[in-house]
Amino acid sequence: MVVVTGFLGSGKTTLLNRALKDPALGDCAVLVNEFGEVGLDHHLLEVIDGNTVLLASGCVCCTIRDDLKSAVLELQDKRARGAVPPFSRLVIETTGLADPTPIIATFMSDVSLRYHYRPTLVVTTVDAAQGLATLERHPESVKQAALADRLVLTKTDLATVGDVAALRERLAEINQSAQVMTALEGELDVAALLRGDVYTPGHRDAEVARWFRAEQAHPHAPDRNRHAGGIRAFSVVVDEALDWTAFGVWLTMLLHCHGDKVLRVKGMLNVTGVATPVVINGVQHLIHPPVHLSHWPDAERRSRIVFIVQDLDPQAVKDSLSAFNALAS
Repeated sequence: MVVVTGFLGSGKTTLLNRALKDPALGDCAVLVNEFGEVGLDHHLLEVIDGNTVLLASGCVCCTIRDDLKSAVLELQDKRARGAVPPFSRLVIETTGLADPTPIIATFMSDVSLRYHYRPTLVVTTVDAAQGLATLERHPESVKQAALADRLVLTKTDLATVGDVAALRERLAEINQSAQVMTALEGELDVAALLRGDVYTPGHRDAEVARWFRAEQAHPHAPDRNRHAGGIRAFSVVVDEALDWTAFGVWLTMLLHCHGDKVLRVKGMLNVTGVATPVVINGVQHLIHPPVHLSHWPDAERRSRIVFIVQDLDPQAVKDSLSAFNALAS
């Protein structure tokens, strides 16, 4: 399940409109807030009912008229009855002011949805011409960027080279592990955009290696990564191997007390008794099941954890983890 989000006017619907014509989404179902907002009429191949259309690409597209869970279950029912073609991927478009976290929470916490779907990527569009101003004025746009796995720069033809470079730098400060892509006039390699799910065996090693290459390329200087809305990024490096039980207790307690303030956490852990790294990946209170990589991406065997937090003291997080490590040793 892929969530596509982005601030108002960032080009999210234009990107989605173009993407829906791509053969890469031929086995995809898309949930949008309203067909009229996306402008799909000239792409329709068949109207299945008042809520569902089949596009020329083979993609099934439905509106979210009420509750997200109800819309997904209705789509599942149509698939089971053969009313719509089979699909292997679900894309959900949020409104311009939406926080994608509740969407992810719905799929991770609801048993009926979790059986069929798992969250894979959050894609956030950012207007290259207005992005810097938007990030300064609207904390919700900073949060959308912080939660992203892919950041897509739109309208770069309307921005100066200097503006684009400055925006890239700001986004790297907010979320250095997100891959930044460019959509010129809505054109983008859709297959590349959707690749890189850390839970797909063929991609997960490369995806995690990219996280930490990006983190090393953008080291966190004191106070440099404080942003609008109190959002900041920092990393924690632990030299000694971690006791998995103690670390699990620590992370559970951290999220129980401050989960609303921990926007993202990504970690590659050196766990006692485990030869290869263990990857953790979470959004606020929600932690995906840990993933075991096949090998270490480099010679370094230390645990590396990247946090993006809001109104939370990084030193307090580091001190509490050190305390738990000391108790476990």
